[in-house]
Amino acid sequence: MAQLGVGIGWRPEIADAVERLPGLDWVEVVAENICPGHLPEPLQRLLDRGVRVVPHGVSLGLGGAERPDAGRLAALAERAVALGAPLVTEHIAFVRTASPALEAGHLLPVQRTRDALDVLCENVRIAQEALPVPLALENIAALVRWPGEELTEAQFLAELVERTGVRLLIDVANLHTNRINRGEDPAAVLAAVPPEALAYVHVAGGVERDGVWHDTHAHPVPPAVLDVLADLAGRMRPAGVLLERDDAFPPEEELAAELAAIRSTLEAAATAPVLGAPAAPAAAVAGVGAAAVPAAGGVQAPAAAAVAAGAGAPAGAAVPAVGSASAGALPDGAHGVPATVGAAAARGSAGPGAPAAPGGAPGASAATGPVLGGAGAQAASGAAGAPDGLPAARTRVGLEQAALLSALVAGTPVPEGFDRQRVRVQARALAAKRADIVAKVAPELPKLLGGRKAFREAFLGYARHRPMPGGYRRDALDFAEHLLVRDLPADPAARRRLTVWWRDRAGPKPPGRIVRWARALTGRAA
Repeated sequence: MAQLGVGIGWRPEIADAVERLPGLDWVEVVAENICPGHLPEPLQRLLDRGVRVVPHGVSLGLGGAERPDAGRLAALAERAVALGAPLVTEHIAFVRTASPALEAGHLLPVQRTRDALDVLCENVRIAQEALPVPLALENIAALVRWPGEELTEAQFLAELVERTGVRLLIDVANLHTNRINRGEDPAAVLAAVPPEALAYVHVAGGVERDGVWHDTHAHPVPPAVLDVLADLAGRMRPAGVLLERDDAFPPEEELAAELAAIRSTLEAAATAPVLGAPAAPAAAVAGVGAAAVPAAGGVQAPAAAAVAAGAGAPAGAAVPAVGSASAGALPDGAHGVPATVGAAAARGSAGPGAPAAPGGAPGASAATGPVLGGAGAQAASGAAGAPDGLPAARTRVGLEQAALLSALVAGTPVPEGFDRQRVRVQARALAAKRADIVAKVAPELPKLLGGRKAFREAFLGYARHRPMPGGYRRDALDFAEHLLVRDLPADPAARRRLTVWWRDRAGPKPPGRIVRWARALTGRAA
C-alpha cells in the first residue's frame, strides 16, 4: 500500500520551484502533456529522487456516450508504466460528441440520470480492463445543471463506486464551486464517499465573479476550500492531498505557504477522531494516511460501513435548474475497490433537498424511474455485465450531450430546460479558454495581430460559430486561414507576415472560399 502524502501538480512553468519545495512527497502530471521516453528533465530528476509521479488524464471523456477510445486508453496506460505510477486518474465528465463531431476543450458535467450512469459504468469497466494500474475518477466543477436529473451527486458517486469498484479522486475545490454555482452541500457528498474508495484529494483556488465561482486554478486557495478539506479529513484519512495550480503562477514562497496550509489543515484533523471511527494516530503523514493507494494491481479490503439513504441530497438552495458537471465484485487481479456502499444511498428515494422534478421547486423529489436491479447483488456474486438496454442509453445520452455541446461551442439554441444565462456564461468561458490556449500554442499570433487584446477580439469573433476542429494547433491554423481569406488583418504588412506564418505551417496559400465551403459541408469547421 502506497501513502502519497502532500504534493503539487507538476507544470513546466514551475518545474524548478517544484524541485526545491521542502517536504514534497509526490507530484501529479497531466498525462497528455508528457511523452514516455522523452520526459522533461526536471520531471525525470524527481523520479530519480524517488518522488512518486501520478498521471492525470483530461481527454478520455468517460462520461461521454461513446465507448472510450482505445488509442487514448493505450496512451494513458503507457504513461502509467513509464512513470511507475501506483494509479492513474481521470474525470467524471464528457469532452466531445461523435455526431456531430464536436470538441469541448473542457470537462463538462454528465447527466445524473440512470441512462448516463449505465453508460459511465460500462465505460469505466472498459477503461479498467485496459489499464495496468487502478483507476480513480474526479468529481468536476460545473456552472450548469442538467434538467430532469434523477440522482443527487452523492447518490451518483455512491452507485458508481458500488457498481464498478472505481476509486474516487475528490476535488474539494470543485465541491466548493458546486456549492456556490449549484447549491449543493459538500458535506452531503462527503458523507456518501466510502473511505476505502478515496484515492486522494485535490485542492485549488478560484475566484467569484457576479455570483458565479470560477474554478481557475490561478488564484490562492481560499479558506472556504480548506474548510471542505478539513471536513473530509475529519471523516476519513486521505492517502494523498495535492495542490493544483495551472496559471498565474505565484512566487515559490507562496506555493510553499499553500502547501504548509494544507499540511496544517490535515494535522488539525488528525488530532480529532474520524467521524464514526476510532481515533487515528497523529503520526500519519501530516494527517494523510488510512485510505491507502494500492500498489499496482492491489485491491484494498472494503470497510463495513454503509451510507444512509438520502445522505447525498444537496441543500435545497434556489439555484436555476440547469445542467452540471460492471456491476460486480472485481475478479482476482482487477483494479478498484469492492462495493461497500449501502443500496439505500445508491438507489433510495431522494431526501430533503434532492434535485427538483422538472417544473418543480428545489427540494421536490425527482422521479428516479426504474432502478437497475441487482447491481449490489451482482457486485457480491461477481456477475458483471452491461445492461441490456445500453445501446439505446448511449443513443439517448449522446443526443442530449450533443444538443448541449452544440449550444456551447457552435451557437445553436440552448436545449429546453437549461438556464440560458448560465449556458451563455459557460459558452463565453469555453471560448475564452480556447483563445488563451491557442495563444500559448501559437504565441506568434498575438504579436502578428497587434497584441493580446486585438488577438482575443478577433479570435472570439471567429470562434463564436466555429467549433474547435481538432487540436489547438489545428485551431490556430484555421483561425489564421479564416483571417486571410477575409483579407485580414487590414494592414497589408501584417497580412503578409501572417501569410508567411501560415504557409510555414500549413501550405503554399490559404484555400479559397469554395474550398472552405466544401470543407464545411463535409464536416470540417471553416
